[in-house]
Amino acid sequence: MIAVGALLHTKQLSRSPFEIATALIVPVVQATLAVYLFRAGGEPGRLLEAAVGAGLMGVWSSVLFGSGGAIQNQRWQGTLEMIMLAPRPPALVVLPITLATALTGTYAMVATLAWGRLLYGIPLTFADPLAFAVAVPGCIIGLGMFGLLLASTFVLLRNANALTNTLEYPIWLVSGMLVPITALPGWTGPIAAALPTTWGARAVREAATGSGPVWPSLGVCLAISLACLALGAIMMTHVERRARAAATLALA
Repeated sequence: MIAVGALLHTKQLSRSPFEIATALIVPVVQATLAVYLFRAGGEPGRLLEAAVGAGLMGVWSSVLFGSGGAIQNQRWQGTLEMIMLAPRPPALVVLPITLATALTGTYAMVATLAWGRLLYGIPLTFADPLAFAVAVPGCIIGLGMFGLLLASTFVLLRNANALTNTLEYPIWLVSGMLVPITALPGWTGPIAAALPTTWGARAVREAATGSGPVWPSLGVCLAISLACLALGAIMMTHVERRARAAATLALA
Protein backbone atom coordinates (compact mmCIF):
# COMPACT_ATOMS: atom_id res chain seq x y z
CA MET A 1 0.00 0.00 0.00
CA ILE A 2 2.83 2.36 0.86
CA ALA A 3 4.60 1.63 -2.44
CA VAL A 4 1.45 2.15 -4.53
CA GLY A 5 0.58 5.32 -2.63
CA ALA A 6 4.09 6.74 -3.01
CA LEU A 7 4.02 6.03 -6.77
CA LEU A 8 0.59 7.65 -7.11
CA HIS A 9 1.58 10.82 -5.28
CA THR A 10 4.90 11.00 -7.12
CA LYS A 11 2.99 11.01 -10.41
CA GLN A 12 0.70 13.69 -9.04
CA LEU A 13 3.61 15.88 -7.95
CA SER A 14 5.28 15.43 -11.33
CA ARG A 15 2.24 17.05 -12.97
CA SER A 16 2.27 20.14 -10.75
CA PRO A 17 3.61 23.23 -12.60
CA PHE A 18 4.86 24.65 -9.30
CA GLU A 19 6.72 21.47 -8.35
CA ILE A 20 8.24 21.17 -11.83
CA ALA A 21 9.41 24.79 -11.88
CA THR A 22 10.85 24.50 -8.37
CA ALA A 23 12.62 21.23 -9.15
CA LEU A 24 14.12 22.60 -12.37
CA ILE A 25 15.37 25.94 -11.07
CA VAL A 26 16.17 25.82 -7.35
CA PRO A 27 18.73 22.95 -7.32
CA VAL A 28 20.66 24.47 -10.22
CA VAL A 29 20.76 27.89 -8.55
CA GLN A 30 21.91 26.36 -5.27
CA ALA A 31 24.61 24.35 -7.00
CA THR A 32 25.89 27.42 -8.84
CA LEU A 33 26.05 29.45 -5.64
CA ALA A 34 27.82 26.61 -3.83
CA VAL A 35 30.47 26.24 -6.55
CA TYR A 36 31.28 29.94 -6.61
CA LEU A 37 31.35 30.13 -2.81
CA PHE A 38 33.87 27.30 -2.57
CA ARG A 39 35.96 28.73 -5.40
CA ALA A 40 36.00 32.17 -3.80
CA GLY A 41 37.03 30.57 -0.52
CA GLY A 42 40.10 29.03 -2.14
CA GLU A 43 38.81 25.46 -1.82
CA PRO A 44 38.39 24.21 -5.40
CA GLY A 45 39.16 20.67 -4.25
CA ARG A 46 35.86 20.56 -2.39
CA LEU A 47 33.66 21.28 -5.42
CA LEU A 48 32.27 17.74 -5.44
CA GLU A 49 31.30 18.19 -1.79
CA ALA A 50 29.62 21.47 -2.75
CA ALA A 51 27.59 19.80 -5.52
CA VAL A 52 26.52 16.96 -3.20
CA GLY A 53 25.60 19.42 -0.45
CA ALA A 54 23.52 21.51 -2.84
CA GLY A 55 21.71 18.35 -3.97
CA LEU A 56 20.88 17.47 -0.37
CA MET A 57 19.58 21.00 0.14
CA GLY A 58 17.20 20.44 -2.77
CA VAL A 59 15.99 17.13 -1.31
CA TRP A 60 15.40 18.77 2.07
CA SER A 61 13.44 21.65 0.50
CA SER A 62 11.24 19.17 -1.38
CA VAL A 63 10.53 17.15 1.78
CA LEU A 64 9.93 20.22 3.93
CA PHE A 65 7.48 21.98 1.64
CA GLY A 66 5.85 18.77 0.42
CA SER A 67 5.33 17.36 3.91
CA GLY A 68 4.33 20.71 5.36
CA GLY A 69 1.67 21.10 2.71
CA ALA A 70 0.63 17.43 2.53
CA ILE A 71 -2.48 17.73 4.68
CA GLN A 72 -3.23 21.25 3.51
CA ASN A 73 -3.11 20.23 -0.16
CA GLN A 74 -5.44 17.30 0.46
CA ARG A 75 -7.82 19.65 2.24
CA TRP A 76 -7.81 22.07 -0.70
CA GLN A 77 -8.43 19.21 -3.14
CA GLY A 78 -11.37 17.93 -1.08
CA THR A 79 -9.81 14.50 -0.53
CA LEU A 80 -8.75 14.84 3.11
CA GLU A 81 -11.99 13.38 4.48
CA MET A 82 -11.72 10.35 2.19
CA ILE A 83 -8.11 9.77 3.25
CA MET A 84 -9.02 9.85 6.92
CA LEU A 85 -12.04 7.59 6.34
CA ALA A 86 -9.85 4.89 4.80
CA PRO A 87 -9.75 1.70 6.94
CA ARG A 88 -6.06 2.18 7.68
CA PRO A 89 -4.13 4.10 10.35
CA PRO A 90 -3.78 7.71 9.17
CA ALA A 91 0.02 7.48 9.30
CA LEU A 92 0.01 4.71 6.67
CA VAL A 93 -2.08 6.92 4.41
CA VAL A 94 0.01 10.08 4.85
CA LEU A 95 3.42 8.37 4.79
CA PRO A 96 3.26 7.69 1.00
CA ILE A 97 2.75 11.43 0.47
CA THR A 98 5.86 12.33 2.43
CA LEU A 99 7.87 9.58 0.73
CA ALA A 100 6.72 10.91 -2.65
CA THR A 101 8.07 14.37 -1.80
CA ALA A 102 11.43 12.79 -0.95
CA LEU A 103 11.44 10.75 -4.17
CA THR A 104 10.78 13.82 -6.30
CA GLY A 105 13.64 15.49 -4.46
CA THR A 106 16.08 12.96 -5.92
CA TYR A 107 16.04 15.06 -9.07
CA ALA A 108 17.84 17.77 -7.09
CA MET A 109 20.77 15.45 -6.44
CA VAL A 110 20.96 14.30 -10.05
CA ALA A 111 20.59 17.86 -11.38
CA THR A 112 23.29 19.37 -9.18
CA LEU A 113 25.80 16.64 -9.99
CA ALA A 114 25.06 16.85 -13.73
CA TRP A 115 25.14 20.66 -13.65
CA GLY A 116 28.48 20.68 -11.84
CA ARG A 117 29.98 18.14 -14.21
CA LEU A 118 28.78 19.68 -17.48
CA LEU A 119 29.23 23.37 -16.67
CA TYR A 120 32.11 23.45 -14.19
CA GLY A 121 33.90 20.23 -15.03
CA ILE A 122 33.68 18.82 -11.50
CA PRO A 123 35.02 15.24 -11.61
CA LEU A 124 32.44 12.84 -10.26
CA THR A 125 34.99 10.57 -8.64
CA PHE A 126 33.34 9.23 -5.50
CA ALA A 127 35.55 7.73 -2.84
CA ASP A 128 33.13 4.82 -2.39
CA PRO A 129 30.61 4.60 -5.27
CA LEU A 130 28.76 1.64 -3.74
CA ALA A 131 28.36 3.35 -0.38
CA PHE A 132 27.23 6.52 -2.16
CA ALA A 133 24.62 4.55 -4.14
CA VAL A 134 23.27 3.18 -0.83
CA ALA A 135 23.63 6.33 1.28
CA VAL A 136 21.63 8.58 -1.04
CA PRO A 137 18.46 6.38 -1.12
CA GLY A 138 18.88 5.69 2.60
CA CYS A 139 19.05 9.41 3.33
CA ILE A 140 16.03 10.07 1.12
CA ILE A 141 13.95 7.35 2.81
CA GLY A 142 14.97 8.71 6.19
CA LEU A 143 13.90 12.20 5.22
CA GLY A 144 10.58 10.81 3.99
CA MET A 145 9.94 9.28 7.41
CA PHE A 146 10.98 12.53 9.06
CA GLY A 147 8.45 14.22 6.79
CA LEU A 148 5.62 12.31 8.48
CA LEU A 149 6.48 14.00 11.76
CA LEU A 150 6.49 17.36 9.99
CA ALA A 151 3.12 16.62 8.38
CA SER A 152 1.55 15.59 11.68
CA THR A 153 2.87 18.75 13.34
CA PHE A 154 1.90 21.14 10.59
CA VAL A 155 -1.67 19.83 10.47
CA LEU A 156 -2.27 21.76 13.68
CA LEU A 157 -1.42 25.04 11.96
CA ARG A 158 -3.69 27.21 9.86
CA ASN A 159 -0.86 28.20 7.54
CA ALA A 160 1.89 25.59 7.49
CA ASN A 161 3.73 27.38 4.68
CA ALA A 162 4.65 30.20 7.06
CA LEU A 163 6.59 27.75 9.23
CA THR A 164 8.18 25.84 6.37
CA ASN A 165 9.62 29.08 5.00
CA THR A 166 11.37 29.74 8.32
CA LEU A 167 12.71 26.18 8.70
CA GLU A 168 14.28 25.63 5.28
CA TYR A 169 17.60 27.46 5.59
CA PRO A 170 18.22 27.05 9.35
CA ILE A 171 17.86 23.25 9.11
CA TRP A 172 20.22 22.76 6.18
CA LEU A 173 22.68 25.15 7.78
CA VAL A 174 22.64 23.37 11.17
CA SER A 175 22.72 19.97 9.43
CA GLY A 176 26.04 20.79 7.77
CA MET A 177 24.80 20.20 4.24
CA LEU A 178 27.04 22.94 2.88
CA VAL A 179 28.80 24.56 5.86
CA PRO A 180 30.80 22.35 8.27
CA ILE A 181 29.11 21.96 11.65
CA THR A 182 32.43 22.74 13.30
CA ALA A 183 32.22 26.27 11.92
CA LEU A 184 28.91 26.90 13.73
CA PRO A 185 28.42 28.03 17.36
CA GLY A 186 28.74 25.30 19.97
CA TRP A 187 25.09 25.51 21.04
CA THR A 188 24.01 24.19 17.64
CA GLY A 189 25.71 20.83 18.29
CA PRO A 190 22.88 19.17 20.27
CA ILE A 191 20.32 20.43 17.75
CA ALA A 192 22.32 19.02 14.85
CA ALA A 193 22.79 15.66 16.61
CA ALA A 194 19.02 15.25 17.02
CA LEU A 195 18.21 15.82 13.33
CA PRO A 196 18.22 12.94 10.81
CA THR A 197 19.22 15.47 8.16
CA THR A 198 22.59 15.91 9.89
CA TRP A 199 23.46 12.22 9.84
CA GLY A 200 22.07 11.65 6.36
CA ALA A 201 24.11 14.53 4.95
CA ARG A 202 27.19 13.23 6.78
CA ALA A 203 26.74 9.73 5.36
CA VAL A 204 26.38 10.99 1.79
CA ARG A 205 29.33 13.35 2.16
CA GLU A 206 31.53 10.62 3.67
CA ALA A 207 30.66 8.28 0.80
CA ALA A 208 31.49 10.97 -1.75
CA THR A 209 34.74 12.24 -0.23
CA GLY A 210 35.95 9.36 1.92
CA SER A 211 36.15 11.62 4.98
CA GLY A 212 34.83 9.00 7.41
CA PRO A 213 32.87 5.76 7.89
CA VAL A 214 29.57 5.83 6.02
CA TRP A 215 27.55 3.09 7.66
CA PRO A 216 27.46 4.38 11.26
CA SER A 217 26.22 7.78 10.08
CA LEU A 218 23.60 6.19 7.84
CA GLY A 219 22.50 3.91 10.67
CA VAL A 220 22.02 6.83 13.05
CA CYS A 221 20.08 8.71 10.35
CA LEU A 222 17.67 5.80 9.86
CA ALA A 223 17.34 5.21 13.62
CA ILE A 224 16.35 8.83 14.26
CA SER A 225 14.03 8.74 11.24
CA LEU A 226 12.28 5.63 12.58
CA ALA A 227 11.79 7.41 15.90
CA CYS A 228 10.30 10.36 14.01
CA LEU A 229 8.07 7.92 12.11
CA ALA A 230 6.75 6.41 15.36
CA LEU A 231 6.21 9.82 16.96
CA GLY A 232 4.55 11.13 13.81
CA ALA A 233 2.19 8.14 13.70
CA ILE A 234 1.13 8.78 17.30
CA MET A 235 0.59 12.47 16.65
CA MET A 236 -1.32 11.80 13.43
CA THR A 237 -3.71 9.44 15.24
CA HIS A 238 -4.22 12.02 18.02
CA VAL A 239 -4.90 14.80 15.53
CA GLU A 240 -7.36 12.64 13.58
CA ARG A 241 -9.32 11.73 16.71
CA ARG A 242 -9.44 15.32 17.89
CA ALA A 243 -10.61 16.51 14.49
CA ARG A 244 -13.33 13.84 14.35
CA ALA A 245 -14.57 14.75 17.85
CA ALA A 246 -14.71 18.45 17.05
CA ALA A 247 -15.96 17.98 13.46
CA THR A 248 -13.19 20.25 12.20
CA LEU A 249 -11.31 17.87 9.89
CA ALA A 250 -11.79 20.11 6.88
CA LEU A 251 -10.95 23.26 8.82
CA ALA A 252 -8.33 22.65 11.55
